[in-house]
Amino acid sequence: MKRMKFGLLLLGLTLVLPASSGQTSSMTTPAHAALIHCVSVSANGKRLATASFDNTAKIWDINANGSLNEALTLKGHASGVCAVAFSPKDDNLVATAGQDKTVRLWDITSGQMKFELKGHTDTVETVAFSPDGARLASSGADKTVRLWNVAEGKELKNLGTHDGTVYSVAFSPDGQYLASAGSGKDNLLKIWDMKELKEVKQLKGHEQPITSVIFVNNDIVVSSSMDRSIRFWNVKDGKEVKKLGPTSDDPYFVAWSPASKRVAVCGYSGTITVWTLEADKPVWTIGLRNPSYSIAFGPEGKTVYTGHNNGSIILTNIEPK
Repeated sequence: MKRMKFGLLLLGLTLVLPASSGQTSSMTTPAHAALIHCVSVSANGKRLATASFDNTAKIWDINANGSLNEALTLKGHASGVCAVAFSPKDDNLVATAGQDKTVRLWDITSGQMKFELKGHTDTVETVAFSPDGARLASSGADKTVRLWNVAEGKELKNLGTHDGTVYSVAFSPDGQYLASAGSGKDNLLKIWDMKELKEVKQLKGHEQPITSVIFVNNDIVVSSSMDRSIRFWNVKDGKEVKKLGPTSDDPYFVAWSPASKRVAVCGYSGTITVWTLEADKPVWTIGLRNPSYSIAFGPEGKTVYTGHNNGSIILTNIEPK
């Protein structure tokens, strides 16, 4: 299964949706010449990174009010950049990946690439650092899940495969597990043991491709899917704990805020929904003007940044006025 977003791109949809709960304020920053496929906030909350199909990634300084100042453009990818992530242990170390089949590590103090990681044979959809910053996981359209040594820029292991594109990977907070998810016959969410470097669980239940996955703690992983559900799973026994939805559109990315204990989901229609772990319905729903492919919480969990089809970043206040 190739890139699901192309349907929207070809149709050229730009949707206008009213905010459906509470009142909100937002701030739009023109950022890229093509769609933004990924946004990431640094561990110290002072920087935002964006990845775009204009073949670049950008680093932004976050001001006290959440507004952005462009600090650096990372150039080098030969085609669209699909993913970007900050190291949790070094805010000056950034990973990118894209349609040119490469993963790259950058020192953003100098703006120079440290390593180009080669091994994937098709588009690399996503990257994630381990909590200690020593390892990087990547996955993509070649159906593989790969693990890299960050200090040396070398592949540690091709962990294994799904039977379709792998759209998302995430480490547990203690680094014991890696979750991977995507498309394929069974739309599986897989759990990998990071000590043994092997698959230990297959979580079944989603009826359509899984677009995003993230851990909320060491035991619970959350997934979003084009079946319009958000599901919570216990990684110890592999059982589904909770199912939320249906969402109002196909959710593309899920984010977690340890500060506010909330899950935020963005979707193809431009809708943002915010959920608490206890609620069965979203506690906040906001309609934006353009399809959104990625979402990240601001440092206190009261705002979210979203990347959009028109190359803009939108900062949205998700706290009631």
